[in-house]
Amino acid sequence: MARDVISTCPVCEGELAITRLHCRSCGTALEGEFGVGRFGRLTKEQLSLLESFLRSRGNLKDLERELGISYPTVRGRVDALVRALGLADGDEPQEVDEPMAADAPNPSSDDAAAERRTILERLSRREMSADEAAAALRSLGGE
Repeated sequence: MARDVISTCPVCEGELAITRLHCRSCGTALEGEFGVGRFGRLTKEQLSLLESFLRSRGNLKDLERELGISYPTVRGRVDALVRALGLADGDEPQEVDEPMAADAPNPSSDDAAAERRTILERLSRREMSADEAAAALRSLGGE
């Protein structure tokens, strides 16, 4: 049974490297050090946002309705996803847990409070784990 590749160590949270690839068809095996690629470094929430973004064909208003969050929050999440993938002008792919740069735009306090409420509501509905919620709150600059 194939499983999704994890990109961070569950013990120390360091970056994991893939060291062996195997072809099920012919049995060929490659050994070395391989990265997971830019999409493999995304969190589950970021991958879910990307899927919703593609389903809505990039229409942020449709994405807003699908996710049930405000337009500024959608825009902020999409911007963060673009930065995480290293697709913003002059950006390199960022580490998933990298703090926001001091010169990066901060969401307004109302948007941040709404986002914190959304995260806590998702946690209470068990749509995300406590670790995922904590990481999401940290990414907002939450206490």
